[in-house]
Amino acid sequence: MKLGFSPCPNDTYIFYALANHLIDSRGYDIEFVIDEVESLNRRAMVGELPVSKVSCAAFIRLRDRYRFLKSGGAFGRGCGPLVVGRKKVDASFLQGRTIAIPGEATTAHLLIRLYCDAAGVAPKAFVPMVFHEVMPAVAAGRVDAGVIIHEGRFTFGSWHLHAWIDLGGWWEKTTGLPLPLGGIVAEKALGEKTLQDLEGLIRASVGYASAHPGEAMPFIRRHAQEMADDVIRQHIALYVNEFSMDIGDEGTAALDELLRRASAAGF
Repeated sequence: MKLGFSPCPNDTYIFYALANHLIDSRGYDIEFVIDEVESLNRRAMVGELPVSKVSCAAFIRLRDRYRFLKSGGAFGRGCGPLVVGRKKVDASFLQGRTIAIPGEATTAHLLIRLYCDAAGVAPKAFVPMVFHEVMPAVAAGRVDAGVIIHEGRFTFGSWHLHAWIDLGGWWEKTTGLPLPLGGIVAEKALGEKTLQDLEGLIRASVGYASAHPGEAMPFIRRHAQEMADDVIRQHIALYVNEFSMDIGDEGTAALDELLRRASAAGF
């Protein structure tokens, strides 16, 4: 079966052992596809990938056909997208402005939409682009603001940008729940045994990486788009946590709340 995950350090860390045949695959012949998360969202939507990492916001369009697996997720606290701009201003500056987003089906897009609705702010337009293009676009003045994800949390200062809004902090304050960013989905048609096996394989892969710190770094670095080692380590420390092993009841409640709010907002 095909299994898609992103080149981001948290995903390459999670799937390092499984993709490199360092753990027992339980007889499954898995073809790994590494692609940017918005592309994975789209590929899952057309049924190209029976198992894939997707944005939690994209799951609203996938849940009839896919199961959200308990392992492999990117959930947590203090890890949400940031809204950044060239000046030190407050959120009211977003009124009538253009905002770059890292893809239309991403959780980041959903969060900025929910935030603006709650704040009574009406941006002029949301401009989708690949996530690593957002900070250069803001810095160059092609858009007024941008929603940054992944390692952007650690590097936006190098673009002389300022953080205006912590969307994860806003989510946590208004819901009391961890932020559900992304996770692994698998087609229900694969059957209950296969779905449970996949959860177990991903959990074992995370466990292997945790038990062999540093071993995965060459694999992670190869896919990390020239990211510095200290940023890679910060990225993994932030996005790989107890929810990566099992989202549990709290993670499930967070995902349900995100989907409820998305539906109510017509996302």
